[in-house]
Amino acid sequence: MDAQGEALALAKALIACRSLTPDDDGCLDRLAARLAAAGFTCERIDRGGVKNLWARHGTAAPLVCLAGHVDVVPPGPVERWQSDPFAPSERDGYLYGRGAADMKTSVAAMVVAAERVAGAAPAHRGSVALLFTSDEEGDGVDGTRAVVQALAARGETIDACLVGEPVSRTRFGDTVKVGRRGSLTGTLRVEGVQCHIAYPERGRNPIHAALPALSELAAARWDEGTDRFPPTGFQISNIHAGTGATNVIPGALEVCFNLRFSPALTVDAIEGRIREVLGRHGLEYELTWAPVAEPFATGQGPLVATLSRHVQDVLGVTPEPSTSGGTSDGRFLAPVSREIVEFGPLAEGMHGIDERVRVADIGLLTTIYERTVTSLLTG
Repeated sequence: MDAQGEALALAKALIACRSLTPDDDGCLDRLAARLAAAGFTCERIDRGGVKNLWARHGTAAPLVCLAGHVDVVPPGPVERWQSDPFAPSERDGYLYGRGAADMKTSVAAMVVAAERVAGAAPAHRGSVALLFTSDEEGDGVDGTRAVVQALAARGETIDACLVGEPVSRTRFGDTVKVGRRGSLTGTLRVEGVQCHIAYPERGRNPIHAALPALSELAAARWDEGTDRFPPTGFQISNIHAGTGATNVIPGALEVCFNLRFSPALTVDAIEGRIREVLGRHGLEYELTWAPVAEPFATGQGPLVATLSRHVQDVLGVTPEPSTSGGTSDGRFLAPVSREIVEFGPLAEGMHGIDERVRVADIGLLTTIYERTVTSLLTG
């Protein structure tokens, strides 16, 4: 069977697994058995109920790693899907199913690519590794982060890491992620004094008190960005106050907000500035923070150029370097990876109804991964 057929068959087998985060539903056992048969040393680094696989072929440097996740988000209302989200279906040149784009197709392509690299040159220079987790769509605490901690504890570093996120925007191959912005989420509770709305002098309206400060934060110019990253932005995602009655001034206001920030800012600087604004406006408040996703950008080296060259050769497209979009497990891999990029298929229906990938793109993606790894190991 050729690379297209092998990767398509494996993608279908993975989609058929109901691997709702953080459950892998047997995906990693299947992949480990397959990779072990191809000569890879497979290690399970499970933690906190999350399953993680580290598979490596070779022991020397340079170490090239292919990374991804097998967990998926819930399918939503199944009756709105044209076919069962966990019964992979081919229609009109597309493969449908939950995880088709994000990111079981990439995982399948990576496995087949790595097998072909090891099979073509069993005594190849350096090492090729695969890192798969079942905790990317969830909390992200015991997944890739746990594997990275285990690698760091024994002094293992990665020379080049390719994450299979579906980063293509309008055409397969048009984008390669060379970094990601950081993400900082906060929940602000502004205290007021509840009272009858006809007697505002007897209370304190937390909505009125907070609006000037929130407007200032939303309009602020946080930084100028960098050559790779756009300026930092402040966005309110949820706001709630009131008892449900129309004649009551509420006793508290709760606001959830998020900042996507570049390496030009630190978390301490952001938090300090927010507290300064809130304090200057005289608010009585509580502020809590969710775990931070730190920004990262790839280091200088051959990975981006090598990957881009093979994308151009296979697809006739020159990918544009980008740092846009949400967070990914790349943030955990960056501290132990000399270079890290993200490349994968179009994100058609990702996390939505009728998630899909083009069948023809599966073999092309496998070829790009295989050629990139081969070049990095022989270059």
